[in-house]
Amino acid sequence: MRATSQAFLENAERALGDVQLQRALENVPRGFVTKRAAARARLPEFDALRDEARAIKDHVLANLDLYLEEYERKVVEAGGHVHWAASSAEARAIIVDILNAAGARRVTKGKSMVSEEMALNEALVPQGFEVTETDLGEYLIQLRGETPSHIIAPAVHLNKEQVATDFRRHHRALPAGRPLHEPSALVAEARQVLREKFLAADAGITGANFLVAETGSAVIVTNEGNGDLTQTLARVHIVVASLEKIVPTLEDTTTILRLLARSATGQECATYTTFSCGPRRPGDVDGPEEYHVVLLDNGRSELLASDFRPILRCIRCGACMNHCPVYQAVGGHAYGWVYPGPVGAVLTPALIGIAEAAPLPEASTFCGRCEEVCPMQIPLPGLLRKWRMRAHEAQAPGTTPWQGRLALRAWGWLARHPRLYQLAARLGVGIARGFWARYGRLVGAPFTSAWTRYRDLPAPEGGTFQARWRRHQRHRQLSSAQWRHKGPGQ
Repeated sequence: MRATSQAFLENAERALGDVQLQRALENVPRGFVTKRAAARARLPEFDALRDEARAIKDHVLANLDLYLEEYERKVVEAGGHVHWAASSAEARAIIVDILNAAGARRVTKGKSMVSEEMALNEALVPQGFEVTETDLGEYLIQLRGETPSHIIAPAVHLNKEQVATDFRRHHRALPAGRPLHEPSALVAEARQVLREKFLAADAGITGANFLVAETGSAVIVTNEGNGDLTQTLARVHIVVASLEKIVPTLEDTTTILRLLARSATGQECATYTTFSCGPRRPGDVDGPEEYHVVLLDNGRSELLASDFRPILRCIRCGACMNHCPVYQAVGGHAYGWVYPGPVGAVLTPALIGIAEAAPLPEASTFCGRCEEVCPMQIPLPGLLRKWRMRAHEAQAPGTTPWQGRLALRAWGWLARHPRLYQLAARLGVGIARGFWARYGRLVGAPFTSAWTRYRDLPAPEGGTFQARWRRHQRHRQLSSAQWRHKGPGQ
């Protein structure tokens, strides 16, 4: 998958002008945000669970090598195989080898962001494998040749009319005049088509929300059951996960699970939470004959040893992007790679390089909502600030141009000379009030077009903060002097 994160500004401008996309994005605050708030309010110990979950992940990251070794040992004891991949290319090669050795040509996939990161489908299809995404959202964007626009709702940018059009174009074996006006009809048709894929699959590939070191289990959380069908009906089950998905025990897993669905979709728990523990054993009624786990590093080791380690606590709930005003305005595709929103703006520069992703850390208002709602308490604004500093130090493409750098240096010089700073501020406010006060907003003001093209910038209502503060202090002193002159009770 070719990253286009460097083109964020162009992507964002197109997204802001896309009327259909803007209508679709209105569902993000109405759905995810309000439901999360309600779910959080129903759980009094939510904040205590956040503290506990953060401690669990911090402990894991400090002892990651030990827990990975224990996880591998448990998987092998159960009859499975663990494969270690340093890079996406190595992981893709491992999976191709597994499929070829098993004689598998038809592959079903459960939703997996790490497989998107690896560009797995792009590697399998040219080699003759038939790959079908089975998560409904992923299936829709596969039909359209698109990438996910959200971590947990890959097709949040689409409406039902677009889906119906795509189904008529691709499901040509079904009656042309069938009614597809209602969401229930679309879901029923997808279920009918995908059921055939499940039954015919030679291999199933899933991601993992957690890998449990204590038992060697891989845990997937879904609302559709497609993950269960993917991993139990095919002869071969391949789990693909990045290293940081490790959790020490089943008890630790349940602690974090109590936060995951509430933060993601506002549910008490997801409809399906499935633990896979190796290949079919004697007496089992279902399950794969072969069980493989591919553990991907792809830059995680470097993150572990860097200032950006806290991002490895992420459990991919999507709460940060649901509450982000930038994501709500432009959607996920504007970010130009796999991971959108605040988490993507931190993770993407680490995985593809700051030179390719420099605009992403700039795509933040620093309002702090992302950190406020993150169940793992990741300091996202602070991490974004670190990336901004590194991008500016490297003068990476997409960062502030020379004009902006000159303006920042001028501001820095003024800030070190308070009297001149206050004089410049008074002049600026006076000019702004004189030219634009009659409009109530700044119209045609220099250097503001990037903002005012899409939203208003109110004109100053009064003087500078320092001037208003001085007036406030004088008023307090006058009131205090009058009180002392008259005496209490007079």
